[in-house]
Amino acid sequence: MSLIQVSNLTFSYDGSYEPIFENVSFQMDTNWKLGFTGRNGRGKTTFLNLLLGKYQYLGNISSSVEFSYFPYSVPDKNMFAIDAVEAMHPDYEYWRLAREMAKLQLDEEVLYRPYTTLSNGEQAKLQLAVLFSKENHFLLIDEPTNHLDLPGRELVSRYLNTKKGFILVSHDRAFLDGCVDHILSINKASIQVCKGNFSTWMENKRRQDAFELAENEKLKREISRLDETARQKAAWSDRVEAGKIHLRTCPSAHLGRAHELYRRNLPDAA
Repeated sequence: MSLIQVSNLTFSYDGSYEPIFENVSFQMDTNWKLGFTGRNGRGKTTFLNLLLGKYQYLGNISSSVEFSYFPYSVPDKNMFAIDAVEAMHPDYEYWRLAREMAKLQLDEEVLYRPYTTLSNGEQAKLQLAVLFSKENHFLLIDEPTNHLDLPGRELVSRYLNTKKGFILVSHDRAFLDGCVDHILSINKASIQVCKGNFSTWMENKRRQDAFELAENEKLKREISRLDETARQKAAWSDRVEAGKIHLRTCPSAHLGRAHELYRRNLPDAA
């Protein structure tokens, strides 16, 4: 077991005034199976590229494992699939590769066909088999189900559930639920780590959002009450001040009224 430490990560694209990440800090266990979620444009792919060392950034990312990215861009799709395997993993061991392919129900005969003749689903499964045959690698898997039918998605989900040490980007909630045990949640300029699958994270988020909404409504009511109290006090103050002005400007009238009140309260003459 080892950790991937992200400390005070800050990154923005050249010419941008808004940072993608600002002083982001968290850690991940290399044995975790992490689902990566967040709105489009929030920086999921950017963060994966930062882990791969493609961009310069402020802060620190430390890890004892190497990162591998899916999907791999095969340089020449007319090459045989076995040559594409070697391009992805020059030190691959055939028996390890064959073991992973069997788990993905991928026949070894595909290795001896031109890569371009493999279906998109076969290409995806082959790449996953190659990447998971590597040792001491942490996988960054970006949308692996794009070209898989429902049975293929279920198969790959079960396969990933037997693995550990990856970040998985997917918009398929059921797929995520079947194979992750932690969620990376990317928010505006921050990333949070939560234990559980996607449904657990979503329920916790729903409760947190509901709590924050209730607190916000409570705050609004309190502000409204204070505003009303302030208005009432201001109105009372205005009335008092108006009364003082009236007394100062009409003294004789008030003295006359006071004299009349005094006269009315005199005892009757004997």
